[in-house]
Amino acid sequence: MSQGLEIRWHGRGGQGAKTAALLLADVAFKTGANVQGFPEYGPERMGAPITAYNRISRDRIRVHSNIYTPDLVVVVDETLLHSVDVTAGLKEDGAIIVNTPRTATEIAGLLNGYKGRVYTVDARRISVDTLGKNFPNSPMLAAAVAVSRVMDKESFIREMRTSYEHKFSKKPEVIEGNMKALTMTFEELEPYLKQA
Repeated sequence: MSQGLEIRWHGRGGQGAKTAALLLADVAFKTGANVQGFPEYGPERMGAPITAYNRISRDRIRVHSNIYTPDLVVVVDETLLHSVDVTAGLKEDGAIIVNTPRTATEIAGLLNGYKGRVYTVDARRISVDTLGKNFPNSPMLAAAVAVSRVMDKESFIREMRTSYEHKFSKKPEVIEGNMKALTMTFEELEPYLKQA
């Protein structure tokens, strides 16, 4: 794929990494992009490591395989840093986002010497503050869009509201909580993205 963005998600079953990858594919498609969003897992259960992928391009996507040299890696569960090589194949001019309350400097030692851009998001805190529970996928989805700049914030927020309104039509508090989580993530990352 000559033009476009490739993202690899690392999470655990039940944390929403697969859902986040599928939502990203859906909203990117609605903005006119060609997309792929798919998980990779076997007979794993809740809590087992899973991987999901996104390809987003203005050109037609002709590749149909896992992603081995991603532009962006999103780590939904920081405990995976101890057991999974999340930086495998990650492009040096790419970036990694880790769900952790720690700073990028503090987790750098767990990233196998990766020299590219590192961002951290406390998705647990954001989701507890906005939804009352630990649902890290919405903040991590917003972080992926903010860091990759795959679409502008306004288009993303608009399409996500439409998606959440469809999915949670009978739960307005869930819609508003998720929207607050997305917005809060963008606001918290903004100072770091200006430095990049």
